[in-house]
Amino acid sequence: MNLPLFNLDKIKFGVDERTFQKALALYEIGRVTNFGNNGFSFTADVLGSRPYKVVVLRKKFNEGNCECYLGQNETLCKHMVAVAIYAVLGGREIKEEERKQVTKPEVSGVVGELNTEELKKVKEEIIYALKFIKYYSGPSKTWFAYQDSLWEGKNRLSSIISKLPISKQTADLIIGVLLRLDKKIQNGVDDSDGTVGGFIEETVDILKDFPKYDAKIIESFKKLAGISSCFGWEESLVKMITEN
Repeated sequence: MNLPLFNLDKIKFGVDERTFQKALALYEIGRVTNFGNNGFSFTADVLGSRPYKVVVLRKKFNEGNCECYLGQNETLCKHMVAVAIYAVLGGREIKEEERKQVTKPEVSGVVGELNTEELKKVKEEIIYALKFIKYYSGPSKTWFAYQDSLWEGKNRLSSIISKLPISKQTADLIIGVLLRLDKKIQNGVDDSDGTVGGFIEETVDILKDFPKYDAKIIESFKKLAGISSCFGWEESLVKMITEN
């Protein structure tokens, strides 16, 4: 059997929340019908406002076609995502933890440090997520696909940060991520739609909450003094040093 070369995480990280939830609803109420697998692509009829014939490539869930308006304009639609979900889950009931989609970083609320193995794993996940936030010098016709890559990288980083315990160790780790993202923007990442910049601002807000759990975490912000970031995101963190 030719299984998809993508998984549910790939779909969740690569799709905006509204589209994912609508696609999930189509899947759960049985609107994906006549599902087929020819080894190269997945086909199905998706019952929307009318039946739509949908094709999703086995290699990439966001490539294929749909008869709906968005699909005809080469835009990823809820019908294609619903078929991709069916290709992964095979019609089984989706688990509650599989349903959760993280599109912005959150404070875990758990105080503690990562052990050696956990820290190693998190660093590997960060390195992988940062690969999606890459430099751009391609033609305009590939810009939207590039933005999808930035979105996926941002969502993956959001998921990682939201699971981290609160400590000086993890604050240092997050600051390192922000500095790497800042360098990427200054050296060619096209963030004209604000995906990466917005993530940086959201993550700074997360860091500003960390000292509420442990005041010593403010010491981690000292490494930001004297730097000049592209958005000035470090200023509010440095200000906390002098205020305390």
